[in-house]
Amino acid sequence: MTQGLVTCDLTITVDGYAAGHGQSEERPFGDDGGDGWGDRLHAWYGEGRDEHPAEFHRMLTAKAFIMGRNMFGPVRGAWDRPWTGWWGDEPPYHAPVFVLTHHPRDPQPMAGGTTFHFVTDGIEAAMDRAREAAGDGGISVHGGATTVNQYLAAGLIDELRLHVSPYTLGAGVRLFDGVPALSLDQLDARSTPSVTHLRYRVRR
Repeated sequence: MTQGLVTCDLTITVDGYAAGHGQSEERPFGDDGGDGWGDRLHAWYGEGRDEHPAEFHRMLTAKAFIMGRNMFGPVRGAWDRPWTGWWGDEPPYHAPVFVLTHHPRDPQPMAGGTTFHFVTDGIEAAMDRAREAAGDGGISVHGGATTVNQYLAAGLIDELRLHVSPYTLGAGVRLFDGVPALSLDQLDARSTPSVTHLRYRVRR
């Protein structure tokens, strides 16, 4: 069976930060140069599909998603409350989402076809489960930057899609930290006043 692409969509500042320090439930993106909820970093996303049709189409067409626990929510340690993510009762994924964690938890079904599955045995196990769920469809390593860095370092991402917001942050959680040198083929680039969209193939 042909395998779909493993992709990553990540919004970063010009100096490569996907979030600031001091992330919390009240400020999920921490000291991000804005309101802590990514209003400045993700301004392009707030502009919607009409302004960024190709990017929105690519971003949510995967058949399975992988994310780190920090992206899923602010709860640390054992699951001591029924947190179900930042996205309300009907998350935008409409597909299985595999959440990396050290603490077991039963799957969490949500409205609209999203089910969060909690994977305790590492990034490759999460990838194997995502491939099984996706069939010949694509898989999105959805974030945050620490999770993306692990998959890049392991050579498990085929296509890197970066959305670069026009400011610098100076500190925080940075894309490419701990990642060996990569060779990339640029597939396309598009700029607007709020963002520059870049798409690369990761050479093996």
